[in-house]
Amino acid sequence: MDLFGTEYGFCAQTAGLWQLVGYLILIAKIVIPVSLIISGIIILGKTVISSDEKENKDEYKKLTRCIVAGIMVFFIPYIISAMFGVVNGFNDLKPDYNVCKRCMTHPNSEYCNDKVLAIEYND
Repeated sequence: MDLFGTEYGFCAQTAGLWQLVGYLILIAKIVIPVSLIISGIIILGKTVISSDEKENKDEYKKLTRCIVAGIMVFFIPYIISAMFGVVNGFNDLKPDYNVCKRCMTHPNSEYCNDKVLAIEYND
């Protein structure tokens, strides 16, 4: 039986891996903004204390880069989804892709846990 492009295809067979990736993304969505906030506070503190205008401009550039990086962390999954939507023939693989997507975006969901358990049960 050919499972290519179905809900039981490659992504369902590797659901445990996608669930792990989902947990890593979830951790990154928490750790990165917190670290950016802390570094932003430090940068602003240096800027307020410093009297050197050239150094202040450099610190503001660093702060701007930190803010852009923080925003990008949240938009990367949407950018990847948009890129897949543009690929020719993607609609044939969409049911399989949806398993990967759901396990990456909601790693602790019942749907993803069921996929992981189904694979472990079949092994």
